[in-house]
Amino acid sequence: MSGPDSRRVAVTGLGLVTPVGVDVESTWTAIIEGRSGVGPITRFDATNVKTKIAAEVKGFNPELYLDKKAVKRLDLFIQFAVAAAKMALADSSLTIDDSLARRAGCVMGCGLGGLTTIEANHAIVLGGRPDRVSPFFIPMMIGNMSSGLIGIELGLRGPNYLMATACAAGTHAVGQAFHLIRDHNYEVMVCGGAEAVITPLAVSGFNAIKALSTRNDEPTLASRPFDLGRDGFIVGEGSGILILEEWSRAQERGARIYAEVLGFGASCDAFHYTAPPEDGQGAILAIEAALSDAQRRGVTKADIGYINAHGTSTDLNDVVETRAIRAVFGEMADKISVSSTKSMTGHLLGAAGGVEAALTSLALQRGILPPTINLTTPDPRCDLDYTPNQARTAQVRAAMSNSFGFGGTNGVLILGGAKAFE
Repeated sequence: MSGPDSRRVAVTGLGLVTPVGVDVESTWTAIIEGRSGVGPITRFDATNVKTKIAAEVKGFNPELYLDKKAVKRLDLFIQFAVAAAKMALADSSLTIDDSLARRAGCVMGCGLGGLTTIEANHAIVLGGRPDRVSPFFIPMMIGNMSSGLIGIELGLRGPNYLMATACAAGTHAVGQAFHLIRDHNYEVMVCGGAEAVITPLAVSGFNAIKALSTRNDEPTLASRPFDLGRDGFIVGEGSGILILEEWSRAQERGARIYAEVLGFGASCDAFHYTAPPEDGQGAILAIEAALSDAQRRGVTKADIGYINAHGTSTDLNDVVETRAIRAVFGEMADKISVSSTKSMTGHLLGAAGGVEAALTSLALQRGILPPTINLTTPDPRCDLDYTPNQARTAQVRAAMSNSFGFGGTNGVLILGGAKAFE
């Protein structure tokens, strides 16, 4: 293998469980066709909550990936994570044998962990029966059980941990996995994010801070990033997993390479626990850090042809992200296709970065850029090319995926076409 200074990182497998599909191909088809996954909440009785819509995963069968007994002992976010990881490993055609296991690991992202399990068992305690709390309660609800179960199921003995950085968690997980291969001589990393918090407490909490859309009568139109009529984000659920592999190893075994991970940057706004600074300085720092990281592969600003935006459909976020992109790219910003796939999937919180990195990899491989749907009346403050309403055929050299989370935590990935930086 090549030395640390020249190690490259390939994306060789993808797994997706999303509100628009329970595998890679169905999800991708829905995305490029501009189909929304938002609908009425069915996970609980939403009569008494203000927001009655969400982006739920439909048609998911966990028993295709897990033993029936195991399913009963695992929170839904862990089921999503294991399913997506097994999809991704199968997609990569990679075998984790004893010799590889110690050089292979998992980094996952999750924002809120097993909130469904917490709420259910808390209700049991409040009902006066603490003796009826599940013996699996603790392992069911801990966030790092997504990475832990993936490690157990796939036999990964290398680094295994969780990034709990809110809406940036999935992106941070992919970025950390990338650096573990490039800079620390690991060979394979399973990485991404998982989340499943369409629950009374989560929806009520987001409503309390006025973060969610209340367009209950028009669910498929509710997530509308960069549109003047946007009124908040839509909670989504699911998992997005990537298999990252050292480049020469992937080539030697004849792996299909979706994309190359070129750079990762992170920053903190150091400003407010939920709102970004209006000048976008935190986002700017993360984008600049990612570009700087990618320079060792010869990447310049001019190479970025597509940005999968954080684009949550909240008033301030969409404006601030636009300002940050303009601040970094200057006049070049007008030539970049930008889109928010959250317009279709809703906001998957800690899973968002994993799903969006996977979609960005597919966009690079297939030469199709996803649209931003529901963009009918552009906000004058959001003045970039947001690929409105229809996917676009375009082969770009490199793409960026942005994630900005509560606590002011930011993460940015840069990916390139498989042959773009030979």
